[in-house]
Amino acid sequence: MHPLHRHRRRLVRRLCTALTALALPATMLAAGATTAHAAAPQCSVDYRTDDWGSGFTAELTLTNRGTDPIDGWTLTYSYDGDQKLTNGWNGVWSQSGRTITVQNASYNAVIGAGAAVTLGAQFTYSGTNTDPTDFAVNGTACIGAHQPPIAVLTSPAPGATYTQGETVPLEATAAAADDATITKVEFYDDTTLLGTDTTAPYTLSASSLAVGSHSLTAKAYDSLGASAESAPVGITVAEGPAVVASPARLGIRQGTSGTFEVTLSKQPSEDVTVTVTRTEGNEGLSVTDGSTLTFTSDDWDTPQKVTVTADDSGTGTATFTASAPGYAKATVTVTELAASKEYDARFLELYNKITDPANGYFSPEGIPYHAVETLIVEAPDHGHETTSEAWSYLLWLQAMYGKVTGDWSQFNDAWALMEKYMIPTHADQPTNSFYDASKPATYAPELDTPDQYPAQMDGSVPVGSDPIAAELKSAYGTDDVYGMHWIEDVDNVYGYGNTPGGTCEGGPTQQGPSYLNTFQRGPQESVWETVPQPTCDNFTYGGKNGYLDLFTGDSSYAKQWKYTDAPDADARAVQAAYWADVWAKEQGKGSEVADTVAKAAKMGDYLRYAMYDKYFKKIGNCTGASSCPAGTGKDASHYLLSWYYAWGGATDPNAGWAWRIGSSHVHGGYQNPLAAYALSSYPDLKPKSATGAEDWATSLKRQLEFYRWLQSAEGAIAGGATNSWQGRYASPPSGTSTFYGMYYDEAPVYHDPPSNQWFGFQAWSMERVAEYYQQTGDTQAKEVLDKWVEWALSETTLNPDGSFLIPSTLTWSGQPDTWNPSSPGDNSSLHVTVADYTDDVGVAAAYARTLTYYAARSGDEQAKATAKALLDGMWDNDQDALGIAVPETRADYSRFADPVYVPSGWTGTMPNGDRIDSSSTFLSIRSFYQDDPAWSTVESYLEGGAAPVFTYHRFWAQADIALAMGSYAELLE
Repeated sequence: MHPLHRHRRRLVRRLCTALTALALPATMLAAGATTAHAAAPQCSVDYRTDDWGSGFTAELTLTNRGTDPIDGWTLTYSYDGDQKLTNGWNGVWSQSGRTITVQNASYNAVIGAGAAVTLGAQFTYSGTNTDPTDFAVNGTACIGAHQPPIAVLTSPAPGATYTQGETVPLEATAAAADDATITKVEFYDDTTLLGTDTTAPYTLSASSLAVGSHSLTAKAYDSLGASAESAPVGITVAEGPAVVASPARLGIRQGTSGTFEVTLSKQPSEDVTVTVTRTEGNEGLSVTDGSTLTFTSDDWDTPQKVTVTADDSGTGTATFTASAPGYAKATVTVTELAASKEYDARFLELYNKITDPANGYFSPEGIPYHAVETLIVEAPDHGHETTSEAWSYLLWLQAMYGKVTGDWSQFNDAWALMEKYMIPTHADQPTNSFYDASKPATYAPELDTPDQYPAQMDGSVPVGSDPIAAELKSAYGTDDVYGMHWIEDVDNVYGYGNTPGGTCEGGPTQQGPSYLNTFQRGPQESVWETVPQPTCDNFTYGGKNGYLDLFTGDSSYAKQWKYTDAPDADARAVQAAYWADVWAKEQGKGSEVADTVAKAAKMGDYLRYAMYDKYFKKIGNCTGASSCPAGTGKDASHYLLSWYYAWGGATDPNAGWAWRIGSSHVHGGYQNPLAAYALSSYPDLKPKSATGAEDWATSLKRQLEFYRWLQSAEGAIAGGATNSWQGRYASPPSGTSTFYGMYYDEAPVYHDPPSNQWFGFQAWSMERVAEYYQQTGDTQAKEVLDKWVEWALSETTLNPDGSFLIPSTLTWSGQPDTWNPSSPGDNSSLHVTVADYTDDVGVAAAYARTLTYYAARSGDEQAKATAKALLDGMWDNDQDALGIAVPETRADYSRFADPVYVPSGWTGTMPNGDRIDSSSTFLSIRSFYQDDPAWSTVESYLEGGAAPVFTYHRFWAQADIALAMGSYAELLE
């Protein structure tokens, strides 16, 4: 199907942590009044389908093209065939004859000027399926949406290698839609404009590319102002002549053959003979064709194939080396798999795409980017930031690679790199020795909205004592904290430049990664309302007090450092280490990962800070900041994984202070019983501290109870609980149910959008429960999974062509029964409804893994079949050169123009000179986005065009898909 007519929608997971209060960016429009008004709207409708011959899903993006909001809407259109409505979402759908009517839902009734809503439905039909054209809103006809042009970069070839100084020929084709014409094509190296061509064929010769990996794109503009980027093409520039082999890794099942291709990086003056041999490893793999290749000056860049055949005697990995005199060698790692392991072969194919430097998933240092693409705003507000989440997925991916290939060096190297770039060194947290565990931090309330900040610090509010600091220092001989900071500006786009392991001097001239802070102003602060700041604030940027006085109110300010840990990411790193240890031991290679696994145990020891109330106050019935009693030890621990823990201190080594806080807010989606099990019961991961293993044993029991308490009557897991209502120990509404004295919070932590809405949290969290259940058979875990899986399967649609729909946005009503451990309630008044559905491949992979682990232990055939269908569907339908991905409409990008609250009279500057003041917007303090090759697509939308459509390659999603293939191969294939 033509790409302009095939669109898959998704909502994306957001991660954020902060020191005071946290919020996540919106992907849905805010709820508004439901009363319809008759004023004639100006509107357009973008209509896309996913058609499998006897049925289809339709996605409609309704955009308000007027200058006034549309307050209440009814959309109508008609088909000219026998299309029959099956179900719909994001509105109330009905059909009368051939006419379709959609009325707004309660939460999307208001469409602001220039904003859009996306709605969808599923239909059956026979015969033809012609797109409708007679769209109307509130009786007024809508125009169609102009489709953007198409750009394809046809040269160079993906994976090509060139010699430094050699000309790289770029060529693109471009086509415009709707009678428009192509006006120009720009060529980019990542975000750097290389040049422009205005006439076809669109070409450019680039001769100054630096040694290393490059991600090249072409961007086409049409005469109506629309633009679109091509898919990126990755190439490598080598220092000198080299033999080039692709792919770098290959999986071959027993009794079959596979091939890789060989070329030269530079045209030779005479014939060159390349020999290919197995230089080490599995002798069951051998070159059966292409052991000697001859390249001439005419065909040096024409790929020649090498065939490697696997016998049926065993499994394992071998290295094949392609060499020629005067040329750098190329190596290919080939893994022989069991004959039945189709899904392991898929894992290796995806792994190769993800880890190929030319595909753009990693920085030159080897740091995983949040996404290949740069223009992407989620919790990370730029694609080339990274998160502790991405690092944890890298560790998990490399653990699976070790299981499949027996090579554990990649897992160990990934941990070492993470330790270097994501765990603050002593130089990054220099004054921890001044930390006073009897007075961990000074209280500051969390406030409801950003415009209520800065929050005044109040030293009169009692805080509890930190009961684990001394035992951690005793166990590890240091005052420093061993945990990942949650976000990093990998390419130093902002320009703070205080790189890990460096000093606070920093600056835009520094290259490479730079720690970053964002969310800090209450639950309503979305990513669109944040002011990014450095983790080491030495007052170089921002205002007279750096950025500190935007967040907390005090009589004076000191230069300081501060870090925030995302507990779900650290727990996932421990989870990855558990599997690495289990799988390595099965191969007789446990000693190869022992040192890294010990570091994971250490990380898990410090992760206990996430179990404590923010100010170490006692857990349970805690109301009144001054009257809620301070904790005196473990009575301040809820034993759950909260939203964050954080630590900081003075940059001046003579200043004499440091602080640490936990978090009072606990989300169901962050729990990890597999990690708790490993840290409490698995010998190689038991922490060294005096009470670490004991605390994690308590946590395991408490987490399983928490899931049971939050499970709705239907089976989904609700939001969470807090020990500090509204983040300031306020009194909750009368009748609020409790869990060990903590108050039920439907949407803990952030409200834009509500944190309980995303199905991805369900899939992520239940996957951890399923892993734990598969390993232990725990009946409490099975009880939760039985009910959850039944609900999730009932909300899953599998279509004949392999496409699928899974839940996306959830809505909630009621609350759980107050927890009684000896007699849990049935939560008959806690309910969930699926508001809309998605084909999000990353979430679908996590969901498939949940079903895989559950089916492996329980024997549930429907779960097994659905896991396979999801994996096969995305494999057959959604592959591209970089991985597996689907297009998504980003109507939320209208918020690039959103104001960022800055108090009146406060002024400052970003490192690039962007002014910060009371008129600032998201874009005005991030002017670098206007130089992004994809910016014009967003700019067109802001000026009234259609909502932009992007196909994103998020690192976590690609890793999760690969892992899902590997898990299915291990357990069910």
